[in-house]
Parts: sequence; C-alpha cells; structure tokens
Amino acid sequence: MSRAPEVLHASAFTSVPDMWHHRVDSTPDAEALMFRSRPSSWETLSWRQAAERVTCIANALLAHGLDNEQRCVVVAETSAEWILTDLGILCAGGATTTIYPTSTSEECAYILKDSKAHVVFCGTPALVEQFRSLDTGSTPPRLIVIQGSAEGATSLRAFEAEGKAWQAEHPGAYEARRASIRLDHIATLMYTSGTTGIPKGVLLTHDAWVYQGEAIDALGMMNPADRQYLFLPLSHVFAKVMEVSFIRLGIPTVVDSSIDDLLHNLEQTQPTWMAAVPRVFERAFNAIVHEARQAGGVRYATFRWAIRVGTEMSEIRQGGGSPSRGLRLRWSLADRLVFQPIKKRFGGKMRFFISGGAPLSADIARFLHACDLLILEGYGLTESSAASCVNRIDDYRFGTVGPPLPGCEIRIADNGEVLIRGRGVMKGYHNLPEETAEAFTEDGWLRTGDIGHVLEGGHLRITDRLKDLIVTAGGKNIAPAHFEQRLCGQTPFIAHVIMHGDRRPFCSALIALDFEAVSRWARSRNLSFTDGADLNTKPEVVALVQAQVDVVNGTLPPFEQVRAFHLIDQPLSQEDGTLTATLKVKRAVVTQRHQSILDAFYAGTLAEM
Repeated sequence: MSRAPEVLHASAFTSVPDMWHHRVDSTPDAEALMFRSRPSSWETLSWRQAAERVTCIANALLAHGLDNEQRCVVVAETSAEWILTDLGILCAGGATTTIYPTSTSEECAYILKDSKAHVVFCGTPALVEQFRSLDTGSTPPRLIVIQGSAEGATSLRAFEAEGKAWQAEHPGAYEARRASIRLDHIATLMYTSGTTGIPKGVLLTHDAWVYQGEAIDALGMMNPADRQYLFLPLSHVFAKVMEVSFIRLGIPTVVDSSIDDLLHNLEQTQPTWMAAVPRVFERAFNAIVHEARQAGGVRYATFRWAIRVGTEMSEIRQGGGSPSRGLRLRWSLADRLVFQPIKKRFGGKMRFFISGGAPLSADIARFLHACDLLILEGYGLTESSAASCVNRIDDYRFGTVGPPLPGCEIRIADNGEVLIRGRGVMKGYHNLPEETAEAFTEDGWLRTGDIGHVLEGGHLRITDRLKDLIVTAGGKNIAPAHFEQRLCGQTPFIAHVIMHGDRRPFCSALIALDFEAVSRWARSRNLSFTDGADLNTKPEVVALVQAQVDVVNGTLPPFEQVRAFHLIDQPLSQEDGTLTATLKVKRAVVTQRHQSILDAFYAGTLAEM
C-alpha cells in the first residue's frame, strides 16, 4: 500500500524568534523548562520567565555590537542555560556556532578561526581557561561563563544584567532587530562531528528550523500535555530539533545532561517521550536481560514467558490487527509481573522514544517493544537539519527509519544513494564552495552518502554508508552494517563491531566488548582476570563471542560471513578518539590502529575466484 505525499504549507513565521515569541505570548504562564538547580532538587521556568532571560541575553549581545548572522559560540553541556543562550543569540540576529565540550583545543581553535566567533559562551571555568589559551590569530572573542565564575570571563547572570540595563537605555532596539531577521538568514553554524577528516561547518537557516518545528507539529504525535526529557548534547543537530519542537508545540521539557543519573531523573520527572542514540537502548537491553538471567529459576522462566507473550502482541500491533481475548489476558498478566517494573525505570509514563544519530538494531527495537516500550527510529543529517524521516506512533516498521516528514522529499539515485530535498536542507558548507557543490546533484538534491531503498508504504530503509561498502576480492558487494547491527543486537556482550574485507578474499571484524556485561558473565563462572585486555584473552570469552558470530553467520550467505575476528583490548570512547560525540564509531581510526592485526588475517591467502 503506497503512502500519499504529506503536504506542508508555507511557514506562518518569519524566523525562529518570531516562532519563539508566538509561543511565549500564547502560553506565558505554562511550564517551559525543568532542570536541576541542585543535585537533589528541581526548578522550573515558565515561558514568560524564560523569555525574560532570553531577551536580556539578546540585548547584551546587541550592546556588544552583534550584527545579523554574526557567530556566537556555545561550548557547554546540555542545560536550560544552553537553550536560553541559543535563543538569546537568535533573537539578537546572531548565528549560534556549536562546539562540543569534549573537543580538543585544536578543534576549538579551528572552529573559532573558521567561524570568526564574536562571543563564546563557556559552560564551566575550565572551558574558559581552555579558550583563553587558544591562538585564534585575531582579536579574541569575549568570554561568558555559564556556570560559576572565571578570570577573564563575565558570568551569564552579569551578562544578562548588562542586557537589561542596555534595553532600558535603548527602547525599541530589540524589537527592531527581531523584525530585521529573515527566514533565509543563517541561524546555526554547526560543525559535523566527523568520523573522518576536518569537520565542515554546516550553514542552517531560520527557515530550516521553523520548518522542522512545523513538520513535527504536523505529525500530531506530541502536544503540550506531554513532557519531553532532553539530555542529548545540544551541540548536535539531533538535540537541536528537540529544542525546536519544544518551542513550536509548547511541550514542557526536562533538561539534564547526566547519563549516570538518567534513570533516576526519569523516575523523578516522569516524561512521556524522549530522544536518544541507539547506545542508550543497547544498554537498557543489556541491563534488562542481565538482571533477568541473574534472577534465575522461576523469575527468569516468567521473564522468558512474558517476552514471548509481548512478542506475539507486538507482531499483532505492527500488523494493525486485534489480539484475541486470551492473548489480552496473558499480556495483562505479563505486563503486571514483568513489563511494568521495566517501564517504571523510565518514569512509568513513557509513550515512546525516538532513536537517531546512528542505526538502531531492529532486534533491540523488537525486544523492547515486546516489553511495551516503543522506539520510533528516525533519520537525517546535520546537512538536512536532522529530522528528514521518522516512524509514526500509528505507522512504524522496525528496521526502517520511517517515511519522510511532511514537506521533505526522498529519492533513490541509480547507485542506491538516498537523496533529500526540502526546506530543512542546508544552505551549504561555510567557506567550502567546492564541497558544497559536490554535496548536491545538478538538479538540487542533497547527497546523503547513505544507501537505502523505499519500501511499499513509504518507509525508508538505510542499508549502509556509500563509502563503507565492501567489495571483496571476489567482486561481491557487502553492506557491513548488516552484520554489525545483527551481531550487536544478538547479544548484550558486544558494544561495537567494525567489519573489514574491502578487496580482501573474505570478511573479518574488530569487536569491542561491553566490559561490564562480560565481566559479570566471567565472574558468574569464576573466571579470574585483571582488566579488559586480560579478559579478552580468556578462551571462554573468545568462545562466547565465536558462538554469537556463528549464529549471525548462519543467517548470511558465505561471502558475507565473518571468518576471523579480533577482540579490541580497550572499550571505544570519545576520549581515545575512536567515537564521535554522538557515539558513532570512527571506522578509519579504529581500523588504522589495528591494521597489522587485520593484515595478519589474510597472510598467505589467495583471492576467491
């Protein structure tokens, strides 16, 4: 059954500030933001209160001489202040430039030089010290510290006070600047996290963000009765879309960056939806399965029975059917005994999750849906302002990224590459005209670099990255994501997989274990070990991984099977440069570091004919 195109009419707003003030004027006293003022207490801001702070920040920037589309950097962990600062920059006509707090000094210096940043908002005094020491080759930008105080920087509260005083002396200046902002003005200069090479600055307009808000609103999946939980890094485009949806739909939003406190915070704040990257769901899957196995006996048997019941119910829901009375009774019992305690971990009121930023294992999505936790996978690029496709609450297919958002067009090129066209697409790369030209087809479609196909009904399935495709020495084309995702979804013991085999006679893999999960498994079998490197050498652990590889291999044709693998000594991380800030694997970095091991797999082999 085909899907009729979803139409999105022209914007009713002239800019993001126009959309922001419409929200504030519509629901001034409703709750806008909820955040931790201290480790054990939560504080809220109404839309009116948030607008007062945003306006002060904007006026302080105007007092500092900020012009339309001038860049202001925000380098901080996700917080309510991050959102207020971003909106202050936009309401002053500036363009928010994002830097991850974990970025190296070299990356920070490059972005400051490339963007010609006017002001830098640093999350902590330590970041102020880092930015004070950078050589940008020009006049240093003014530094504002969001939390605490630091030498050489103005506190955010003091900066807001400057803005309030300036507004009193310049009545009407703020309104005049707001009125001058157009949809085609640059709102965001967002540098790609980059799995290879130097990051490119993506230019996104006010229209791109206004479009995202309107398209998400048109889906009808959320409303002001919901509560969003936002913990993703706001330096990334995925979280920025969540910020825009919070404004357009008037959704109260809990903001906190702590991963360690995530489950505790969810239980306290009881949100109804949340966006996250796949690794969060992988860890949830691992924890649920581990605890059930540890319980053993009757409890584990009950858990397995409940999952079978939940899987049966999930399949009927996916097909749009009605469960029998007997299944409804069995599911009600399974829900009470097993699923409700699981759902309570996420606050107990979660209607759905949105997964993005990297591919989600369809097996994990199915498992969690069997537990009555619905994950709607979406898809997009920084270059398309993130949200291009997403599964719907009433129309989802696991293993796909859903149909396009209203107003977004998807086309598959002759080589299988996914192409995108719509208002959310970038204006181009900053100071990179050749790269900008290469990013588009002659007729104006954005090249995503992803390979996929559209299923009947309009759901897009991404199969791999164009540049990651493997062509074996025997001429076989292989999408490594197929094996990688299935292996990660097959077992809680594996965190990351990097398949290798381009121009090789067979496929091999580098595998990073989930050290915590494997450690628990080893201790339950009285295996002694000193650290992760030692654990990887244990024959029992190697055999454990081999058994999981064999299971996945058994579902694949011979040329796609992995014949050799190596267990990486240390977990992949942002700190060692093997993961991006959104936990994507830097394949080239990992491969290069283990090149000699990979080469040894093929010593003395001949190409398959």
